[in-house]
Amino acid sequence: MAVLAITGGTGFVGSRLIALATAAGHQVRALTRREQAARERIDWIAGDLQATDALAQLCAGADAVIHVAGVVNAPDRAGFAAGNIEGTRNMLAAAEQAQVRHFVHVSSLAAREPGMSAYGWSKAEAERLVDESLLDTAVVRPPAIYGPGDLEMLELFKLARKGLALLPPGGRLSVIEVGDLGRLLLALAAGGNGGRSYDCDDGRESGWSHKEFGLAIGTAVGKRVAPIALPRPLMMAGAHLDRLVRGKRAKLTPDRVAYFCHEDWVIDAARRPPADLWTPQVKTPAGLAATAAWYREQGLL
Repeated sequence: MAVLAITGGTGFVGSRLIALATAAGHQVRALTRREQAARERIDWIAGDLQATDALAQLCAGADAVIHVAGVVNAPDRAGFAAGNIEGTRNMLAAAEQAQVRHFVHVSSLAAREPGMSAYGWSKAEAERLVDESLLDTAVVRPPAIYGPGDLEMLELFKLARKGLALLPPGGRLSVIEVGDLGRLLLALAAGGNGGRSYDCDDGRESGWSHKEFGLAIGTAVGKRVAPIALPRPLMMAGAHLDRLVRGKRAKLTPDRVAYFCHEDWVIDAARRPPADLWTPQVKTPAGLAATAAWYREQGLL
C-alpha cells in the first residue's frame, strides 16, 4: 500500500478520492485549511498551496502526489493564476524536493481552449509546468464532473424538479462520475506514466447534447422536463446580474458563460486511458439517479 499526498481533499472530487484511497488500504496525507475530525488512515496537514512548509510536510515520504486542488471560479485572471498556476508550481517544487516518485495532476478539458476563458488559460499554464517537471507525471483532463457530494449541478436538479432544463445554446459535452474519476487517479498514482496526458469520460461515444443531458437529469428526478436553450447574450446578462447581487461569490461569471457556450466539450476518444489501466464503471443514468438520491438524503432536493 502507498502513502498518498492529496491536495483538494476537502472538496467534492478530493473527498471522494480520499474515501476510495483509504478503502483500498492506502495511507493518506491531505492538505486542509480548516481543522478536520480525526479519521483512520488520514493525516491532515494544516495549510494551503501557498504555505511551503506545509507542502514540504505533505510530500515528505510520500509515494505519490495527487494534485486535485484548484480554482474553478474567480473574480479575475489573477485569482485563477494564484490558485491554478502558482499553486501547481509550489506543489511541484515540494514534490521534487521530497523526491516523490509520481505526480498526478488534475487539469480540465478547458485547458485545450486556453484562449476562451481565464480558467482554461490557467489550467493550460499549470499543465505546462507539469510537463516541464522532471518527476514521473500524469495529467488528467476531466470533463464535467458530477456525482453524490456535488453542489455545482444542484441547481440543474432543482430546475428539473420544476419541469425545466435551462441549457446553453447548442453544443455537446462529455461527463464523468466522481468515483470513476477517483479510480483513474488512483490507478495513475501507482506510477510509470512517463508524462502522459489523458481525457476521461463515461464512455459514451460523441458525448451528450445539452438537451440529452438535461432530459437525463429529468429522468433522474422523475420528471419530464422542457428543455429551453438560452441565447448567449441572455446568459451573459445573467452573469453580470449575478456579479451585482453576489459580488465575488457569483457562480455565473462572464468567464464561465464563455466556456458554457462553447460548441464542443466532448473528450478526444484517442486520449482515453488504455482499457487495461482504467475503464469507467458508472453509467451516467445510474450515476445521475444516485446523485439525485444523495440530494434528497441531504434535504437539498
